[in-house]
Amino acid sequence: MNEHKFKCVLLGEGRVGKTSILLRYINGTFSERQTSTFQASYQEKVLNIGNNSVSLAIWDTAGQERFHALAPIYYRDSNAAILVFDITDKTSFSKVTHWVDELRKIVGKDIILVIAANKTDLESKRQVEQHEVNSYASSVGATVIGTSAKSGKGVNELFLELTKKLLQKEASKPKNGSAKSRGPRAKIAIVDDEPKKKDDGCCIIL
Repeated sequence: MNEHKFKCVLLGEGRVGKTSILLRYINGTFSERQTSTFQASYQEKVLNIGNNSVSLAIWDTAGQERFHALAPIYYRDSNAAILVFDITDKTSFSKVTHWVDELRKIVGKDIILVIAANKTDLESKRQVEQHEVNSYASSVGATVIGTSAKSGKGVNELFLELTKKLLQKEASKPKNGSAKSRGPRAKIAIVDDEPKKKDDGCCIIL
């Protein structure tokens, strides 16, 4: 088993559901009364994908404007970022561009980006068209996953896709390149362990 450790940061405006997504993923829980994150919180999750054991160190940052200046402290040295917006709030989507620009300025242009179009359970109230999201994601090399922290739909898929992209990037690095994961870089076999009848990943352990 090849062991890897990656750092991932969750970014987005306040009340878009960052913490709810993370708690749904880590604990399988959801609360309508979830309190706002103060500065940042940290969770860790281990996934087994093929012959790879991946430890994800996930930082959930505060979305409120008064905490924005602190965000770089938490996403510095990140391998990947999940940018969350609320499909019923167009402003939250427009702010994604700000986070991407800042990430690339501080972390570098090769950081892996995944966009979470959250609150798909409120599809009837959608304000952000899917084609608009897809177009922007394509322009910055990001993947888009529709999620609902409330129902759980797409949440495991979100982190599974992120992890696969991290492993693919790791496999493409030269053997003498610097890396933050442990274990052989050559011949990393990425196997889709996702069950066909469920919307979550397989072989995921705490």
